[in-house]
Amino acid sequence: MGVSATFSRIGAILSKEFVQMRRDRLTFAMMVGIPLVQLLLFGYAINTDPRHLPTLIEAGDSGPATRAIVQAMEASDYFEIVGQVDSQAGTDRALTNSEVIFTVVIPANFERDLARGDRPQVLLDVDASDPVAAGAGTGAFPQIVLRAVETVTGEARAPPVETVIHRRYNPAGRTAMNIVPGLLGVILTMTMAMMTSMALTKEAERGTLETLLATPTRPLEVMAGKIAPYVLVGFIQVVLMLAAARFLFGVPFLGNPLAFLLAVSLFILVNLSLGFLFSTLARTQMQAMQMTFFVFLPSILLSGFMFPFDGMPTWARTIGEAIPTTHFIRAVREIMLKGAGLSDVWNDLWPLAVIFGVIATLALTRYRRTLD
Repeated sequence: MGVSATFSRIGAILSKEFVQMRRDRLTFAMMVGIPLVQLLLFGYAINTDPRHLPTLIEAGDSGPATRAIVQAMEASDYFEIVGQVDSQAGTDRALTNSEVIFTVVIPANFERDLARGDRPQVLLDVDASDPVAAGAGTGAFPQIVLRAVETVTGEARAPPVETVIHRRYNPAGRTAMNIVPGLLGVILTMTMAMMTSMALTKEAERGTLETLLATPTRPLEVMAGKIAPYVLVGFIQVVLMLAAARFLFGVPFLGNPLAFLLAVSLFILVNLSLGFLFSTLARTQMQAMQMTFFVFLPSILLSGFMFPFDGMPTWARTIGEAIPTTHFIRAVREIMLKGAGLSDVWNDLWPLAVIFGVIATLALTRYRRTLD
């Protein structure tokens, strides 16, 4: 009799938990959705050995050996020729703006010097700010050039050309040079969105939000007042992280401070407005935290923070372009490591402004519905 009663009580509690789980659909969706997202991202999107990386050619000659080198690079798995430039300024601009990973410079009179046996040089300029992305192609380049030239000269002897590899922005290949600037984006994404969403959800749980709803304040005024203190917190975090980057890890700051300030300001506003939006959707602080983690995971995996962005499949890069962390990390790395200015990072700043406008509009719309 006692055992039967015990199982009956357990069954009643079990039934109650299933009912509560069915009512809390958001939490149940997160429990199922987060492992599924992890599986898909790690299984399909993450690639630590990227191939077919964008490459520019600056060809000062156009003979058979030059054409053989370009064709050999196109046939390899490491390079994808996306165009040609006719000046050093063009290659510098493409590398600074992260448009390409490699630029190959074949000098003038290359064919003549090769025929004379003078061992002309072929230069590979590498964006080495991400040593993982550039490593495989950099290592394979000398052999690709050597075999291509040998098919033209028809003989295998002492290397007929000299390959020179110039690793820009991170010549020592230090991982910290790439990771530490990216941490700015990751930490701000985590703290700004979570703090705002949980703070507002806490007010809803305690009932103080009802008092706020009874005031004549407009949704835009509420949103501005709520996120303003966290803007200051965000800038304090940025200052601390910049100091640690410089004095603990030796990461330089070479670019325009105004461009950096604009990028940081936009990114903080994006994440605070995202937290405000989460607070209008979540009913509890736990749900707000779960929403933040659901956004935080793709922000780490698809933004280029941990894994090379160019190594991801097309669909993953498309999703990554819609993630604000992608544009912020790209802009910060260009400013800090490459000496970029406002014009160089503009292509990453305007998407942040657009994303902020979309999220803020959604948040204000949701808040108006709450008022109604």
